[in-house]
Amino acid sequence: MNNVKKIGLSALAGSLVATSAFAGEVTVAGSAGMYLEHINGGAANSGKSFSMDNQLTFTGGGELDNGLNVSISFVLDQGDNETDQTAGAAEAPFDSHSVTVSSDALGSLTMHGEGGSSAAGAVDGTAAGNIWDAYMAAADEPDAAVGASGMLVYTLPSVMDDLTLVASYSPKGTGYASSTSWSATYSGVEGLSVTYAAGEDNASGTSEADQTVLKASYAYGPLTVAYSNSEYDDEAASEAGDEETTAWQVSYTVSDNLSVSYGAEEHSKGVVSSTNTEFEGERAKVTYTAGGMTLTASTSTGDNVSFGTATTEDREVWALGASFAF
Repeated sequence: MNNVKKIGLSALAGSLVATSAFAGEVTVAGSAGMYLEHINGGAANSGKSFSMDNQLTFTGGGELDNGLNVSISFVLDQGDNETDQTAGAAEAPFDSHSVTVSSDALGSLTMHGEGGSSAAGAVDGTAAGNIWDAYMAAADEPDAAVGASGMLVYTLPSVMDDLTLVASYSPKGTGYASSTSWSATYSGVEGLSVTYAAGEDNASGTSEADQTVLKASYAYGPLTVAYSNSEYDDEAASEAGDEETTAWQVSYTVSDNLSVSYGAEEHSKGVVSSTNTEFEGERAKVTYTAGGMTLTASTSTGDNVSFGTATTEDREVWALGASFAF
């Protein structure tokens, strides 16, 4: 996103804490989108529908006299406060917020007040772009290593070129244990990126699960091939709570502005059988970008949408979108 406004800040911090005054900066970036979707087939045969999204991200910070950089992030996003179960929170305009302390020698440490993802959960988006999101109910969405309010995420300083290491810690709450996770991404070969992550989901006293994520992509000229696999092993629920999501995608860059892609996903829960089906999705997509505007057109199919049961409900979805970054 491009910055649209910068506000210079000066603070006499000595009146609050024992440190020198320092100059900082606040940056505001925004995004918005308008979408048209048509669902055909099954219980959700709802025809055409319009939707939109919008958010503003405020980022502020500066360098202290001791060399540390301190920054805050605060997001305004109407009705997107999904992790806050307080009455009325879903209608609130406030979303995620965090504080980060960093330096070249120490790396960066971020505390998420709300809205953060664990190190493994932050990288488990599928290679095909989460096709499942257009079909599944919230209760059926893939699970991940847990993130929580007050979670800490630490990005290590560079230990070798093109290697990024991240670790996270979600504190213990009432009735459940703390959870940890980590991820490693290597991009030292031209065109290649490989990520491996592992983490825990101890979000309740009756759920103890481990997640592993493997992702890889390789770009050669205008062609990019990507693959991902996420496994979620629920120790408390045994095989009934296990999940696996596998995806692949091939993308071709036609020009600096135009690209096309085709991908597929499979998502299963428990042991797949004739009475416990797995979800299968495919999508073809065209993307056009110009400045801060992105136009998309896609058509997709979802087989066994009511997966995890003997029902084999299939659907088709086509969608148009226009998103803007400013």
